[in-house]
Amino acid sequence: MEDNAKNTNPSSNNPDKIQLLSIGEASIDVFISPTQSESLCKLSDKEALICFSYGDKIPVQNLDFSIGGNAANNAVGASRLGVKTAIVLTLGEDQTGTQILDFLQKEKVDITYTFRQPDTGSNYSAIITYEGERTIFTYHAPRSYEFPIHLPVTPWVYLTSMGENFKPFYNHLTDWLKKNPQIKMGFNPGSWQLRAGVDELRDVLSQTYIIFVNRQEAEKLTNLSASQNKEKELLQSLSSLGPKISVITDGANGAYAFDGEEFFKVPILPVTVHQRTGAGDAFGSGCLSALIKNKPLEDALVWGAINSASVVGLVGSTKGLLHDSEIPMWLERFRSNNLKVTKL
Repeated sequence: MEDNAKNTNPSSNNPDKIQLLSIGEASIDVFISPTQSESLCKLSDKEALICFSYGDKIPVQNLDFSIGGNAANNAVGASRLGVKTAIVLTLGEDQTGTQILDFLQKEKVDITYTFRQPDTGSNYSAIITYEGERTIFTYHAPRSYEFPIHLPVTPWVYLTSMGENFKPFYNHLTDWLKKNPQIKMGFNPGSWQLRAGVDELRDVLSQTYIIFVNRQEAEKLTNLSASQNKEKELLQSLSSLGPKISVITDGANGAYAFDGEEFFKVPILPVTVHQRTGAGDAFGSGCLSALIKNKPLEDALVWGAINSASVVGLVGSTKGLLHDSEIPMWLERFRSNNLKVTKL
């Protein structure tokens, strides 16, 4: 840990009660919905483009701000579902970082293990939403990531994406996990981790209890392509890298899982989609929270599916995250649509 980094360290938090440490990134996201008459959308088998006239001022229908980032989405999602959650973040000492921490505290996320680096910025994303899909412009502030000197030994850890300089932090974390083998870790690699490749991730994957990736990410990690109708093979290949449970989300096709013995598929719940940002994080936080509450994997997959369905119905990656009091109603909605988890 750098000497000039500042730990927020609120004294009121009790680490003994923390059930989940969420580790990764947080950002402020601005959602921009341009006027469709001023935009050109081109879709084909070979390319998908959204275009604007060069040099024009483009009218915007809606503008929404939201706290995002994979770790923040996971921490807020778990906290709303009744899981005592802390977050491990390195932020800039700027107004954006302050807004992120204020939001997390309002969501009852423990921020004891967050750091502020002087003279640095925090992450920010501009997201263009168009006909339910999103295009993201992401700014990852250059930084080194602080590994807390005294991390509490919690039942669960959720490790997600970090920027280009993630490797030293990941090394510290895997060393810590090896010293505390009772900790179960969920892992959701980001773009920099996927670029680094499997060889750079082997230590992390060997410590992973459950991994959450989408189909394209699973194909990249396993070196398998054209995996349609080969879900069992894809799941087995993913699990062979180390995870005890593998979960692959696949958009409108639902999600697939393998626990080392059985294969499962959970369908999506039909909803009106406003935007898809945060859908994968919502699935992960719902599924993980159910497992933390000792639900079986089949039930956990349903929790993930309904949490994701709720998020895509609103703009922003955290606005639609379910509270624990809403789960019974959404479970009934899932059942009333004659949906269920099936074995492959």
